Amino acid sequence: MSAVLLGLDRKVGALLVVLAITGLLCPMAALASPLGTWTYAFAMYGDVKYPEGFKNYDFVNPDAPKGGTITLSNPDRRSSFDKYNPYTVRGNAPRGVELLTFETLADPSPDEPATMYGLLANEMLVAPDFGAITFRIDPDAHFNNGDPVTAKDVKYSYDMLTGPLAAPGTAQLFDGVKDAVVLDNRTIRFDLKIPSRDQIYQLGTSLVVFSPKWGAGPDGQPKPFDQIVNDLPIATGAYTVGRAESGNFLELDRDPHYWAKNKGVRKGFFNFDHIIYHFYADNATRFEAFKAGDFDMIKEYGARRWAKQFNGPKFESGRIIKTAFPSGVGYIFEGFLLNTRRPQFQDVRVREALNDSFDWEWNSRQAFGLLSRFDGLFQNSSFAATGSPSPEEVKLLEPYRASLPASVFGPLPSNPRTDTSPGARRQNLLHARDLLADAGWKIGSDGRLRNAQGQTLDFEFLSDELVWENAVEPWKRNLERLGIRLTYRVVDAAVYFKRLQSFDFDSVLINYSSILLPSASVMQAMLGSAFADVPASDNLMGIKNLAMDHALDAMKDAQSLSDLETSAHVLDRIFVCEHYAIPFAYRAYNDTAYWDKFGIPKVEPRYFSIDEGYGTLPWPLETWWDKSLH
Repeated sequence: MSAVLLGLDRKVGALLVVLAITGLLCPMAALASPLGTWTYAFAMYGDVKYPEGFKNYDFVNPDAPKGGTITLSNPDRRSSFDKYNPYTVRGNAPRGVELLTFETLADPSPDEPATMYGLLANEMLVAPDFGAITFRIDPDAHFNNGDPVTAKDVKYSYDMLTGPLAAPGTAQLFDGVKDAVVLDNRTIRFDLKIPSRDQIYQLGTSLVVFSPKWGAGPDGQPKPFDQIVNDLPIATGAYTVGRAESGNFLELDRDPHYWAKNKGVRKGFFNFDHIIYHFYADNATRFEAFKAGDFDMIKEYGARRWAKQFNGPKFESGRIIKTAFPSGVGYIFEGFLLNTRRPQFQDVRVREALNDSFDWEWNSRQAFGLLSRFDGLFQNSSFAATGSPSPEEVKLLEPYRASLPASVFGPLPSNPRTDTSPGARRQNLLHARDLLADAGWKIGSDGRLRNAQGQTLDFEFLSDELVWENAVEPWKRNLERLGIRLTYRVVDAAVYFKRLQSFDFDSVLINYSSILLPSASVMQAMLGSAFADVPASDNLMGIKNLAMDHALDAMKDAQSLSDLETSAHVLDRIFVCEHYAIPFAYRAYNDTAYWDKFGIPKVEPRYFSIDEGYGTLPWPLETWWDKSLH
């Protein structure tokens, strides 16, 4: 599950770089250095913010003191771990290892959309046609065992991450690469199958580099990649794994010899000597542990809990600070995904009927109006479709008109509402009943909906938490009125992820994360036909849609921001009109509570997360510090 972030309350996965806030992107401008020459930075579209040789990012305190400990809870739904290798399918690796022990060739700027500055590679050369990128390794770069980083190490890492033993979602990030060629000890070139800004950016910001000695056997030869399990990573990040006990805690220790501590892209970063993660099996236990002081900071994903439970003497006295940090990013879909591999979900009319039966306004009231509902695939960004399709969008859609719902070519449909009139809910259910009848589902004598073969229309909502029962219960009642039986099934996290990886589910609630710019490779892994039948891929819905594949190809080939927006709008329209999922919620704030022990830089980065990292590292772990050390 590399590119998927799961659930509104807590999330899992790795990944992502995908959207920018409407109007915040710069128009097309000259790059920091002309294409075809060596440069320190690359922007997919527009110019870069920081000049060559910059001392530090604006959002850090370069003089922040080093020392102390920050203690956190598990930042996602994994309540235990059984390996340290995040890049294979089997087992669970703790998110903190992925975030803090591995590094990439370039650093994705938290201040700019889809802009990267040299990290392990201090220089890069982008071909004028975007058909290749060459990286030159910083001579100071070394692994935590002291070995220098070489181009051969980069090639080895690339081969492992794109090989058959790596997680499919990881390999997909580099699907556009034709070859990796070591030119000399410090220089490696990646040739692309087709020119692509997106693939160049993915290579810089997603290709983690590790030593061939990681997992080496007694003979010095590395194990097969999927057999590197409990071996501690030999990588270049600022932290190394210290003490650990699966299901209880993970301790990461700051490497005093970290190679990049004085580089501009890392000055003022990584100020804590120790980062400790405590693992909790459920939200209630986690929250009580936070109030008791067992860990220092919590990001809350449940709006109702945020409104109702984050109060009391410790909050009122200021010992615990409660802050809703505004989010500067866009959002990619969260909702109840429908597994279209299942026969009952293969008719778009059935899927639309399920959306008609969902009462979002009831859920909104339970969340005290703090949440907004997704309109489509993208939200809060210029990549969300609006109104009727533009001529450029129609050009992409036209070859597939016969296979698409007619609504794709008209004004973007709105979500059904239940608060527009006293009878709005009933009207939605009547519309759903008519759609189901058109699709061949009729009410039987037992009140159950059946098709011509006598099969009932049943499905199961799968979760690893009880917390969603309140959201699902009104939907379940409405479905019963239509003759549909919905079952709420809760399993433990390990079973949940195994069932997702094997596509053994009917419906799940998925949150695909905060995002910066649409990445063709990430979106293809989520929506592309090529991944619908690949176990453990991110195409959970089983989408096989040729028009979507065409739009994904256009996204990959985008030569301008306008091209990128056009392809994203087409994806959005098809996703909405095909009703692949029932939209749920987002909140454009990072609802965060923390004990009053931190120094915080005066300037916030433009794009940041609190606990997981969406393309960039979590802001508190990047730049906060222990204020008692001042």
